[in-house]
Amino acid sequence: MAFPHRPDAPELPDFSMLKRLARDQLIYLLEQLPGKKDLFIEADLMSPLDRIANVSILKQHEVDKLYKVDNKPALSSSEQLCFLVRPRIKNMRYIASLVNADKLAGRTRKYKVIFSPQKFYACEMVLEEEGIYGDVSCDEWAFSLLPLDVDLLSMELPEFFRDYFLEGDQRWINTVAQALHLLSTLYGPFPNCYGIGRCAKMAYELWRNLEEEEDGETKGRRPEIGHIFLLDRDVDFVTALCSQVVYEGLVDDTFRIKCGSVDFGPEVTSSDKSLKVLLNAEDKVFNEIRNEHFSNVFGFLSQKARNLQAQYDRRRGMDIKQMKNFVSQELKGLKQEHRLLSLHIGACESIMKKKTKQDFQELIKTEHALLEGFNIRESTSYIEEHIDRQVSPIESLRLMCLLSITENGLIPKDYRSLKTQYLQSYGPEHLLTFSNLRRAGLLTEQAPGDTLTAMESKVSKLVTDKAAGKITDAFSSLAKRSNFRAISKKLNLIPRVDGEYDLKVPRDMAYVFSGAYVPLSCRIIEQVLERRSWQGLDEVVRLLNCSDFAFTDMTKEDKASSESLRLILVVFLGGCTFSEISALRFLGREKGYRFIFLTTAVTNSARLMEAMSEVKA
Repeated sequence: MAFPHRPDAPELPDFSMLKRLARDQLIYLLEQLPGKKDLFIEADLMSPLDRIANVSILKQHEVDKLYKVDNKPALSSSEQLCFLVRPRIKNMRYIASLVNADKLAGRTRKYKVIFSPQKFYACEMVLEEEGIYGDVSCDEWAFSLLPLDVDLLSMELPEFFRDYFLEGDQRWINTVAQALHLLSTLYGPFPNCYGIGRCAKMAYELWRNLEEEEDGETKGRRPEIGHIFLLDRDVDFVTALCSQVVYEGLVDDTFRIKCGSVDFGPEVTSSDKSLKVLLNAEDKVFNEIRNEHFSNVFGFLSQKARNLQAQYDRRRGMDIKQMKNFVSQELKGLKQEHRLLSLHIGACESIMKKKTKQDFQELIKTEHALLEGFNIRESTSYIEEHIDRQVSPIESLRLMCLLSITENGLIPKDYRSLKTQYLQSYGPEHLLTFSNLRRAGLLTEQAPGDTLTAMESKVSKLVTDKAAGKITDAFSSLAKRSNFRAISKKLNLIPRVDGEYDLKVPRDMAYVFSGAYVPLSCRIIEQVLERRSWQGLDEVVRLLNCSDFAFTDMTKEDKASSESLRLILVVFLGGCTFSEISALRFLGREKGYRFIFLTTAVTNSARLMEAMSEVKA
């Protein structure tokens, strides 16, 4: 049932080294405050930290108490305070308030601020403004690559998406370049590099500069990974906006997978407790179903339960010696498998309950109609009904964005009517969210007479730059044409199927959306790898508004083994979904590649909409 890899599939590099490096560096930073100290940790660093250095490791290095960075006064009595934070202004204000409160009380202690993954000049400026720059020592914990699984690395920077694609803020691009530099230092140079999107281009150029500064280090190293592909999230918003139907994607949409683990509530564990479960390749049951279409998962789990029962039943005819062997060698494994099996069956039941409540079939049918460009009026009424019933503000926004991008912007009448209904149903405080969605090109209105003259095309090319896009809204809406229909035809994203699409034996990547649509991002990667360049894809690149930002860099391949040339690192800037990961795992199996994923964070449609929303849930 799980995707068996071809016998000739290349081995994946061992990423546990990244964890060891991060842990050693953190310990080194903590040791610089000798003696007992209290550690204040920012909430969204807690889960990543737990995967690198758990509480007992921190205790070994004289961390006494742990506190969460929040807006309460600190109750710590320690003489040394250490802050592990993201480089955010509000954190600096919080630290300043603690230090200044101590000064007022005439108390002296040592303060150390550790920024992760890097410190920004603006933060130091705030410390200076608050008059405490001389009282604290600042350091960086350059931890930007967390291995969530054997083939998945995350930078755990969910804010990257909003910062760059909405605000035009480029501060995290350096972090990406540093992460790529670390990977090439550890795993050899990347012989072939491809990229699409403005952010990809900038990250690539910064990374190249870092490589040139330290040219000697990777010279002569054999590459372990043959290709690297950099891709901006805004090249393909459609895939990220669709409901997920592969098991791992559905678990993420339903329960939110956070930093590689998920909290299953009592409705899944069928006890009164919640349970935190790590979801990765080590969970044998999960590993076999994670990439499967949800419709196959129940059948597989019940078959597995029968096999398990049969193995338990073997005990009946055993003599003492066999029984002893069975207990010492097999029983523990069977019990573990049994526990995981009942958890995933519980998760499936819970998903089914939630999805029948939402009338999932109807929703998927509407999404497919939007992707194919059929029954647009019916789909629009479905969205209106969704808004009127106040199903969920995030879900309604997602459907409006999907309609807008697949239709290349909404006609003014529809745009105004949907927006009005939305604001009446969910409240006027969502008004700013619409402005954000428009700026990011997610929900736009077609300009009247929306055929671009040659002159307008030139102007729109000038303002594609998100930061410079402030010239006027009218022009920026001209600039961000999604051209989804034309791209879809060119790349054959909607498979023409004779008869039923067999989800048990998928024949292409479209199975991750029930056979209705091949993810655009994955199709681009497939096409470029086939050609080993962007040649022949000029029209697609032009339709994606990325002509200046699609690049290929073929350096020497002579040192690369044929095995390493089948290993491909795909870097998603702005987030990547589990559906895309499953689709590329499938492609790798078909073509004898292995894909490794590096993403600024794992995302899904709800996270994407929340990042754009000005109304905090």
